[in-house]
Amino acid sequence: MTADANDGRRVNAIRARESIKRSRWTLVAFAVILLVLGSLIARPRPLLLWNVSASAPVGLYFVGSAGRLARGDMVAARVPSGLRLFAARRRYLPMNVPLVKRVAAVSGDIVCASGSDVTVNGRRVARRVAHDGLGRPMPWWSGCVELVEGDAFLLMTDSPASFDGRYFGVSPAADVMGEAVLLWRR
Repeated sequence: MTADANDGRRVNAIRARESIKRSRWTLVAFAVILLVLGSLIARPRPLLLWNVSASAPVGLYFVGSAGRLARGDMVAARVPSGLRLFAARRRYLPMNVPLVKRVAAVSGDIVCASGSDVTVNGRRVARRVAHDGLGRPMPWWSGCVELVEGDAFLLMTDSPASFDGRYFGVSPAADVMGEAVLLWRR
């Protein structure tokens, strides 16, 4: 075997290793791009959530999968996009912090709001106030909505001052992050 043949083999081996390294870096770069794009498209959900709102027990919640919702389920949900800044400015909830609320109506139920009354399937479930505790006007919706698959009407019936569906209406499936299970109560 000649020195030229050995040098050729070494050069080929070096090129092969460099090619493998380039392939690995290309794969890593592709994976990073996919993760970044995925996080821009998909709406990530937290696994743990600290609720500070007095309308639900203050404490640490585990956020499970959204699954099929049932009346009475406690869920974590995003404030509707059009009201996030409103809620943050009024200090109801920091911007982009999820709500913890109970599901009061699901697919097939009819939710109506007229004046101060909110009804589900014809039964009054809550009253609304026109102004919050500081005298500021509350958002107001009127009419009836039949919920479709995945929609939820979020309402804390035992908390009359709760900022919930009585003020922002039905929450679409995309806003419901998942079931909220209380792990530790403060």
